[in-house]
Amino acid sequence: MAKPLEEYARKRDFNATPEPSGKPKRTRRAHALQFCIQKHDASHLHYDFRLELDGTLKSWAIPKGPSLDPKVRRLAVHVEDHPLDYADFEGHIPEGHYGAGDVIVWDRGIWEPEGDAREAYAKGKLRFRLQGEKLSGVWNLFRTHMAGKKEQWMLVKSHDSQARSESEYSIVDAQPDSVLSDRTLLPKRSSGKPAKAKPAAGKRSATGKAAPLPELLQPQLATLVDSPPAGDWRYEVKFDGYRILARIDGDDIRLFTRNGHDWSAKMPRQVAALRQLGVDSAWLDGEMVVNNEQGVADFQALQNAFDTDHDEQITYYLFDLPFLGGRDLRQVPLQARRETLRQLLEANDADNLVFSADFDQPVESLLDSACRLDLEGLIGKRVDSSYVGRRSADWIKLKCKKRQEFVIVGFTEPKGSRNGFGALLLALHDNDSGELRYAGKVGTGFSSTTLDSIHARLKPLEIARPALARPPSGAEARGVHWLKPQLLAEVAYAQMTREGIVRHSVFHGLRDDKPATAIDLERAMPGKSLPKPKPAKAVEHFGDLRLTHPDRVIDASSGATKRDVAEYYAEVSRWILPQLKDRPVALVRAPDGLAGELFFQKNAGQLHIPNVLSYDKAEAGQAAMIINRPDTLLGAVQMNMLELHTWNGTDKDFDKPDRFVLDLDPDPALPWKAMLEATQLTLTLLDELGLKVFLKTSGGKGIHVVVPLTRKAGWDEVKDFSHAIVNYLARLFPERLSAVSGPKNRVGRIFIDYLRNGKGATTACAYSLRAREGLPVSVPIWREELTQLKGANQWNIDNLRERLAEIDDPWADMGKVRQSITARMRKLLGQ
Repeated sequence: MAKPLEEYARKRDFNATPEPSGKPKRTRRAHALQFCIQKHDASHLHYDFRLELDGTLKSWAIPKGPSLDPKVRRLAVHVEDHPLDYADFEGHIPEGHYGAGDVIVWDRGIWEPEGDAREAYAKGKLRFRLQGEKLSGVWNLFRTHMAGKKEQWMLVKSHDSQARSESEYSIVDAQPDSVLSDRTLLPKRSSGKPAKAKPAAGKRSATGKAAPLPELLQPQLATLVDSPPAGDWRYEVKFDGYRILARIDGDDIRLFTRNGHDWSAKMPRQVAALRQLGVDSAWLDGEMVVNNEQGVADFQALQNAFDTDHDEQITYYLFDLPFLGGRDLRQVPLQARRETLRQLLEANDADNLVFSADFDQPVESLLDSACRLDLEGLIGKRVDSSYVGRRSADWIKLKCKKRQEFVIVGFTEPKGSRNGFGALLLALHDNDSGELRYAGKVGTGFSSTTLDSIHARLKPLEIARPALARPPSGAEARGVHWLKPQLLAEVAYAQMTREGIVRHSVFHGLRDDKPATAIDLERAMPGKSLPKPKPAKAVEHFGDLRLTHPDRVIDASSGATKRDVAEYYAEVSRWILPQLKDRPVALVRAPDGLAGELFFQKNAGQLHIPNVLSYDKAEAGQAAMIINRPDTLLGAVQMNMLELHTWNGTDKDFDKPDRFVLDLDPDPALPWKAMLEATQLTLTLLDELGLKVFLKTSGGKGIHVVVPLTRKAGWDEVKDFSHAIVNYLARLFPERLSAVSGPKNRVGRIFIDYLRNGKGATTACAYSLRAREGLPVSVPIWREELTQLKGANQWNIDNLRERLAEIDDPWADMGKVRQSITARMRKLLGQ
């Protein structure tokens, strides 16, 4: 008798395909029976329907996908069993291999058979209920007597409240995307061939790999340097405009700012010009610019063009092509991407789409010419570099003048005949503390028109007190109108004093394409010291930290190394240190990476971590350590730390917690939709109790609900109160929620873990990596973001930086909350 996965393994070469091999895993925790539906763009686009039974996924290929109409029968061809971990597989199966093409998870969740599932499957007549992200209600699978090489089954929806007529609603057309990621698979043309970009003149030099077109794309950003680096670089003009990425998906053409805002409506002529390129799918990267009479980019004129709806003045300079014609070009060398882009634009006759040419002359003479022409500077790019959605040392900025964005924190009254205002007061975020500090004024560079238009935007932002850590005093502060720190001014200046005040400043325009929270002083790196491709090292230094074995691979799935972990914690230190401050912390250490043994350590012991604070049992009730400094944090990384877990109290009073945590821990087979519903139910109860709460992803499968408290009650009282909350919810929704720990008690349900609220118990710290494949991160979120999430592991070591550059801290006000457990709350819970 054939083994369950023998046919699956026989058809695949696991040295070439990214599909899971089906090797036995560690003992799986008890869970409900899972199902998944994968959308598979192989020789024909189809849907693979899979039900867990007897340790494998029983699988059927459904050419047209499921229908919610009970009158519609969908052919389901029975195929080989698949391993359980196939339920999360998304990716590209290479050409020449079985099932070659792209795969996404179109739906997933749990299924509940009616009656005995094994007996029904053997008889060829399954009736079951689905609880998925997209499909729900009762369904039927039954075997037919139709002839074929494989068993021919039918999938049919039962009559219930989830049923809908196919003529009114097709769920596969209405919801085409993955439930795990931003991936999608577009339908093929009637010819059966995938949609491709129309050819431009000449032969394209960039091929890349087949991939779905992302919904959003993060731009690559350049690093400011003070001198040209050595190596093979090409240089382009640094345009003084708005960075815009264009997404082309058939006739749907969108223009996005670097922060993901859709500005398509602002530039209809540019949208029309892009449509004339004849490209079916692409992402293009460039800068929107308005040139003055001398042919030099004028940022203020660009703003005026937007303000007056004169987009005919705007030219779109294009310099990169990350996606084209169903292929991902990001790993293709820069010069090949740019050559493809140049050829694409060669036949273009629209004068508002221009290829941003590069120059191979000596960079010193190029920069000298740029400065004499009053250009902002140059952008340099390594010729063989890939495209990455973050700031990179492979792209650099060389500036002619000191120039950057400042946060506007106030304005002065106009003098004489001047209208609007006199000068803008400027500020920057301190690189260490994150506080806003005063940086001087700018009073020149305005026209009468801009004085009026800017003044109109300033007036609604007036506040009574300055939003500065140390505001100016005396004459500098006299008559100032203070503002909420929301608007940005781009300012050129001759120099900055030791006190951080700009001199000889000139206003160039307001910026709407960046968040005010991301603005600090842009310091130029020494160009000669830019990182080169890194050979394997035994030791690397981060400041005074000696990092041994920096090239040791920590996570084989992403290729992340110990160096990557150190760089991550160095970059997020300003976000994570406030969460660690004064809290006893436990470390999860991985000396041999995720493939080796993990150690959970609550005290410093023999660890050589600089400036770690240690407490013994007599002081804290148990041995404890605290990490309050960046060098201590990186020292923990040197000791192979991956995760940090914190107490719900601090060393200000070890006997009284200052918060409690409810950890919503689901049966892993449940759909994410069930987690969102459970979180919203929990929030509704906490709202009724009158408690202000804060949320974060766990970095795994769940959500952490954090409730700050004033330091009044002891550990036992707080733990009992959190237990009462969980019991109350579990009584109300016993089919969804469990108040009892243990995998067997949460099959098909979500356990709300209150046990983390005892003294010495810990929870994964906000912004901590998690020791799982892909190194996901536990991330604070705004409550309004909850329903937009696709999973608790949405952010990881690679993509969290993009979020932090674009969003205010959702937990910034946690320390200001003053609330405690009251008799009214206990009464509502029946305590």
